[in-house]
Amino acid sequence: MSFSDRNGKAQGLCLLGSTGSIGTQALAVAALFPDRLRVRALTAYANVERLVQQARRFRPACVAIGDVEKYATLREALAGTGIAVLAGAEGLCEAATRSDVDTVLAAVVGFAGLAPTLAAVRAGKKIALANKETLVVAGALVTELAERHGAVLLPVDSEHSAIFQCLLGEPKEAVETLVLTASGGPFRTRPKETFDAITRAEALCHPNWSMGHKITIDSATMMNKGLEVIEARWIFGLDGARIRVLVHPQSIVHSIVVFRDGSAKAQLGVPDMKVPIQYALTYPDRWPAPHPRVDWATLGRLDFEEPDLDKFPCLRLAFEALEHGGTAPAVLNAANEQAVALFLEERIRFTDIPRLIERALEALAARPDRLSFELLADADARARRRVQELHRLAVH
Repeated sequence: MSFSDRNGKAQGLCLLGSTGSIGTQALAVAALFPDRLRVRALTAYANVERLVQQARRFRPACVAIGDVEKYATLREALAGTGIAVLAGAEGLCEAATRSDVDTVLAAVVGFAGLAPTLAAVRAGKKIALANKETLVVAGALVTELAERHGAVLLPVDSEHSAIFQCLLGEPKEAVETLVLTASGGPFRTRPKETFDAITRAEALCHPNWSMGHKITIDSATMMNKGLEVIEARWIFGLDGARIRVLVHPQSIVHSIVVFRDGSAKAQLGVPDMKVPIQYALTYPDRWPAPHPRVDWATLGRLDFEEPDLDKFPCLRLAFEALEHGGTAPAVLNAANEQAVALFLEERIRFTDIPRLIERALEALAARPDRLSFELLADADARARRRVQELHRLAVH
């Protein structure tokens, strides 16, 4: 039986990060199936205006705003609607663990999404995981808690959704290699010697995908693919040596599984995030939907090439952090988040992003593999402080 129709009831949804790119596309999917997907809770960090618009349209039982200073504004805007208004990290966790919520879409960007996702895991929810940083930072902790509490993790990233689909019906021991495809971003063919001059506007212009600012910069540096490698290690239980990255500029082949008999499976489709979002929400069913299809007659060609680790050192740093283990991936993620924020504020150059990350990893030794939320939060905070210190030293 599908998650959406057990006991003959509609599936109750909580969208963590409903105002972002993934959240808004998930609501577009929910709108296609109003009798089968019921929005019970919506959360955002600070975008009150969009959250109010979403709440008035989808009429959830509750909304939560991460920025507590926006609570009064949100409560006033929704006065008289009967919608409960929550705030802060506690509010996000409460929204994710409501009894009328079956599935939690975890789409809060960055480390901030970890606490409410962990709350949903402990509550035994089905989690459509779009926040890759949750598994990057706390893969061992999340997977252990999911097994203990009966939570189900379903990937939303197009690459991990592709691998998930290719593995259905296949024994784990038959897998030889996972191949994550990467578009190569906007600078795939740009000479490395010009990278110092890359502007914010150029880096935010992705050739294939429409995404939020942070993930778009991660795609431009190829850190996004590095984070996906670490995420894949925890979703599929394979070590980093069996995970490979190939650049595929057309973004039609979303990923490939190579089996030990030499055969391979790939999942293909247009670059549209609504497709993997819907699959995560409706698995194991495939509901008819008007999402775009590949025009096979005009597709022409599919190209693949090795990533250039010299031009895109962030991918190398991610593999190294995965090999070190412990808190190293948490340091990698936090340093990247802080460096990307500085770049988006136009306070550092594009090439400073990997430099700051590497120096943070060098300065902060990886802590043991037995991790707690508190230890990970400390590693996250220390990495952010280190990047800020390095930036201040460079400026002065």
